Amino acid sequence: MNFQKGRVLRLFAILAGSMLLHACDNDDTIVPPPPPPPPPPAMASFDVTMVNLTNAQPLSPATVIAHQSGYSMFLVGSPAGAGLEEMAEGGDNTALLAEATADAAVVVTGSGAAPIGPAGSDTVTLDMLNSERIGLHLSVGTMLVNTNDAFSGLNGVPVEALAVGETLQFDAMAYDAGTEADTEMAAHIPGPAGGGEGFNAARDDQADQVAGHTGVVSQDDGLATSDLTEQHRFDNPVMRISIERTL
Repeated sequence: MNFQKGRVLRLFAILAGSMLLHACDNDDTIVPPPPPPPPPPAMASFDVTMVNLTNAQPLSPATVIAHQSGYSMFLVGSPAGAGLEEMAEGGDNTALLAEATADAAVVVTGSGAAPIGPAGSDTVTLDMLNSERIGLHLSVGTMLVNTNDAFSGLNGVPVEALAVGETLQFDAMAYDAGTEADTEMAAHIPGPAGGGEGFNAARDDQADQVAGHTGVVSQDDGLATSDLTEQHRFDNPVMRISIERTL
């Protein structure tokens, strides 16, 4: 009788040990799933559309810059920066964009893909973090390419308050960069009316400051040096700019 009892106890001990090992091999502890990734940051987006209002003045590929206060593409009454000079004389915005990118106040830059012909238009889209929209301004610049150094644009328009779907519209005038004398000679005009060199680092305009442009005179109106005709004249405004917040 004691033998049987001892045998039962041994079997019970073996069974209990086996169950204990099985429990160790199959840990039923619940591991919580990893936390979900944080949501992507909120974004903001603006479409900037430029419409050429002139008769025979193609506009160079537009430069569009989103920035905080502290950056200026140009200031009336002050000398043009080197990047603005290159754009206003030759239609090339490479240096202007590089200057802006290096400026701590600039959020993002954009460029048009091609010149904008008379009555034509182009749209540049700028995307940014929504947090960067606080205090945001937009500046636009483009050359009237059948001129010596005329350009048009906007300088620091505030857009922070613009709601999604809302649009601001501006009629932009022509400015003289004040870096090249307005001879209207083909050798110094990069557009189709001239085909000249465009940009030259030498500044031969005595003004050497940005001002409102007085307009093309042309050979038809008595400027002996001019290779432009009356069709190249322009009145203000020369460009219509629409800024729409799309996101």
